[in-house]
Amino acid sequence: MSRYRLCPTPAQEAGLLEHCGHARFVWNLAVEQHGWWRPGRGAAPGYVAQARQLTEARAAYPWLAAGSQTVQQQALRDFAQAMANFFKGTHRRPTWRKAGRHEGFRIVGRRGGQWDVRRVSRKVGEVRVPKVGWVRLRWSRPVPDAVKSFRITRDRAGRWHVAFAQVPDPVPAPGNGEAVGVDRGVAVSVGLSTGELLHAPGLTRAEAARLRRLQRRLARAQKGSNRRARVKAAVARLRAREADRRRDWVEKTTTALARDFDVIAVEDLNVRGMTRSAKGTVEAPGVNVRQKAGLNRAILRSGWGRLVARLEHKAPGRVVKIDPRYTSQTCHACGHRAPDNRKSQAVFRCVACGHQANADVNAAINIRTAAGHAVAAREGPRVTGPVHREPQLVLLT
Repeated sequence: MSRYRLCPTPAQEAGLLEHCGHARFVWNLAVEQHGWWRPGRGAAPGYVAQARQLTEARAAYPWLAAGSQTVQQQALRDFAQAMANFFKGTHRRPTWRKAGRHEGFRIVGRRGGQWDVRRVSRKVGEVRVPKVGWVRLRWSRPVPDAVKSFRITRDRAGRWHVAFAQVPDPVPAPGNGEAVGVDRGVAVSVGLSTGELLHAPGLTRAEAARLRRLQRRLARAQKGSNRRARVKAAVARLRAREADRRRDWVEKTTTALARDFDVIAVEDLNVRGMTRSAKGTVEAPGVNVRQKAGLNRAILRSGWGRLVARLEHKAPGRVVKIDPRYTSQTCHACGHRAPDNRKSQAVFRCVACGHQANADVNAAINIRTAAGHAVAAREGPRVTGPVHREPQLVLLT
């Protein structure tokens, strides 16, 4: 996706917000329709039936007819695709969209017809949005020619972005035969088998202190007041700054790994399950809930999930996922495994051979070694049988 920063005028921003409201309204109606569906009641209404209902609703309600039909129909298409993904088992069921949190819409069509984009100056461009007109954007790089759709979104900090749907080409492999192990952590975001320790950037100490003051002020503000809205916007701007820094770090780190190594080995972690709340239920309440919540925030701040997802996008077929069990307790020098090997978060000292190293680097080397075994085990032509195989037990009769 090629993402650009939009700079709409106040009048254009009102038009964009109207499109977002219409798209959210149509989406939520579709969610409500499918919420009434139960097995045995027949088929739930699909896109064609919902499109006919949308035409009837536009004829009955002038405020809906004043909006863009392209935006509203595309919201129904997106919902139909979301339901198809849900029934495939690849995504969760579509849920309600909330104002202020889910602000966005998508435009699909032929460039030059329903929409268009052009360059105005060296750093300024414009995109034509239906019923809004030409909206300025920051021209940070050329827009791909094969684009057929784009999505406009507004984040909680009030910033507008446009993302043109174009899948970029993967980063070519260097062809040097090198492999690297990647160990993800909290104190150290990424430890590499080469010995590098990478830290995901966050807020500075002054920014973190300001965030804490704003959060205390937000807790005291009255709900629905203008003061609460201003404080909430200030908190959102700090959060957006932190997310931008983390996203930029992930992009640069994954690009460097994809360019420098042929094989990238990572731990096969269920990040969504690891960051699930531990509060439990009323009948069975959880324990250490506040500590677990702090750990969840630390994991999410390190960008574990996005790091691996971007690696798979940039280096498809070159990312190997390894079982993470005992990688932090095994000595890569002698292979001895024991919980006492991990002296602290940063220190690894083998109780058998005395080898000492950084704990994250030791785990990353174990991950790289396991990836080498995994690759070797599946090498060889498929017709004549594998050339390299794991040792097999031979039974003597």
